[in-house]
Amino acid sequence: MNFTTFNPLVMKHVVSENNSDNASYSNTTTLVCNKIIIPHELFLTIGLLSLLENILVVLAIIKNRNLHSPMYYFICCLAVSDMLVSVSNVVETMFMLLIDQGVLVVTFNIIQNMDDIIDMMICSSVVSSLSFLGAITADRYITIFYALRYHSIMTTQRAVAIIIAIWVASTLSSTLFITYYKNNAVIICLITFFLFMLILMATMYLHMFTLAHLHAKRITAFYKNRRQNQATSMKGAVTLLILLGVFLICWGPFFLHLTLIVICPKNPHCLCFFNHFNLFLILIICNSFIDPIIYAFRSQELRKTLKELLLCSW
Repeated sequence: MNFTTFNPLVMKHVVSENNSDNASYSNTTTLVCNKIIIPHELFLTIGLLSLLENILVVLAIIKNRNLHSPMYYFICCLAVSDMLVSVSNVVETMFMLLIDQGVLVVTFNIIQNMDDIIDMMICSSVVSSLSFLGAITADRYITIFYALRYHSIMTTQRAVAIIIAIWVASTLSSTLFITYYKNNAVIICLITFFLFMLILMATMYLHMFTLAHLHAKRITAFYKNRRQNQATSMKGAVTLLILLGVFLICWGPFFLHLTLIVICPKNPHCLCFFNHFNLFLILIICNSFIDPIIYAFRSQELRKTLKELLLCSW
């Protein structure tokens, strides 16, 4: 195994073939296109910044009682999911830098165990991130279409139960993914979950944006303040739509990578695409970096609390 590059889930699947296959992969890929080199320092810098940002988001939500609501609980968990990516990236990059400099000498078993842990964190992050995006979308959907029953439907107890269920499911699924990574069925399950969640959220957003205004007009006749509440709910829906768009852009190439591993693992064009894996990884890390900026930009209350935290730190 090359100590200068770790192999997350998809790369593990590729290198699990015999040595002759690996050699042919390498030769074909070299002929088709050049590998994109991204400095370790860039991975480390973005990882540390995103880790700091998401820690601030979690602290802000904990500190401000006005943010103690199901939606912000889900956003807090989404920030923790982003932290998993950031932590795995920082640990992996520092590990590689120490090995490259000859400061750290490790055995193959240690490398393999380290690789498994990092893969589990990344898999857990993608499953939990998609799940929490779905939970936030459902929360906004209920806010808009069932506003009068919202507090009875989305109680704190139910929100906590949903959070626990998501974390348990993401942990178990990531363990299974890493344990059975050689089986194409595992990758297909991950791709299917990704597509299912995207279709589900897209359907809810389409329903929200096409019928919300009509629903608001009906309620306004009975509740004067409904229009303002509706605007607030729609703003939250727009924020989550932006988060979903960023997630799709940043994680899309990774899932396309997974799809091509199943469909055309030895095709020269697919091998060329595989060669850009470091670019896909940096996009995933950028997602963790961008999400907190979206929170702060779209939420005045959260932005205010973040400013207070930063001022206190100085």
